[in-house]
Amino acid sequence: MISDILKIAIKASLEAGEIIMKIYDTAFEVKLKDDKSPLTEADKQANEIINSYLQPTNIPIISEENRQTEYSIRKNWQTCWVVDPVDGTKEFIKRNGEFTVNIALVTNQKPVLGVIYVPAVKVLYVADVNAKIAFKAELDSHKSTIDSIMKIAQPIKPQRVSEELVRVVGSRSHMNQETIDFIDTLKQGGNDVEIVSKGSSLKFCLIAEGNADVYPRYAPTMEWDTAAGQAVCNAVGVAVISKETNKPLLYNKENLLNPWFLVSKQ
Repeated sequence: MISDILKIAIKASLEAGEIIMKIYDTAFEVKLKDDKSPLTEADKQANEIINSYLQPTNIPIISEENRQTEYSIRKNWQTCWVVDPVDGTKEFIKRNGEFTVNIALVTNQKPVLGVIYVPAVKVLYVADVNAKIAFKAELDSHKSTIDSIMKIAQPIKPQRVSEELVRVVGSRSHMNQETIDFIDTLKQGGNDVEIVSKGSSLKFCLIAEGNADVYPRYAPTMEWDTAAGQAVCNAVGVAVISKETNKPLLYNKENLLNPWFLVSKQ
C-alpha cells in the first residue's frame, strides 16, 4: 500500500497532466521569464492545480512557478514539497512529448516521496524511498483512480545489460566538454559507450528502470528539476551524488541551484 500523502501527489500530477495536454493541443503562447526561460499557460495552470492539492496538507511548497519564500523562513522547514509543474518546457514547446510533472516530498533536505507523470504518453512513476517502493504504470486515462493504478503498477529496478557496455544519459547533439571528458574516461577504462537521450526528469527514470547506466549532469539544474527523479532513483538503490560534496544532493538549500551531479547504481 502507498501512503495517503503519496496518493495526493499522484492525483495532483494526473489532473495537472490533463490540463497540460489540453493546452498542448492548442496554439499556445510562449513568454519569457526574467531569466529568459520559457513559460506557457500550461506551466501556470498546472501549478495552480498542484497547489490546490498540496496546500491542504499544510506542508510548505517550493515550486518553480511560485514566488520563492525567503530562506530565513524556509530554513526552518523540516518537510516541504518540491514541484515542477512542467519539467521540460522546451520539450513541451517542441511538442516532442518528453516533458513531465514532478512532485516530491522532501524531509530533512532529502527526497522521501516522488511522483513523475509523463502526460503525453500517460506514464506514471511513483516512489516511496523509505519503503523502497518504486513502480511504473502505463495509464489509459488522466482520470485513472488510485485503485486502477495499483492494479497495473509494475516494479522498476536498475540493471546492467553488459559488463563492457555503459549506457550514458546525455544529449546526442549538444554535449559539453565535461560530459565528453567523462565519456572519454569510460572509454579509456575499456568500456564501450552508448549515448541514451531523453528530456526532462525522464533521464532519472532511464537509470531507475534499467534503460541506462549512468547520468552525468555537468550543467545547471534547479531543485525542482531533480527532487522527484532523485526519489525514484533512491527508492531502487540508485544514488544522485553531488560533484561538490561527493554526497547525495540536498534540497531546500539557501541557493536552489543544484551543483553538478552524477546518477548511478550504488
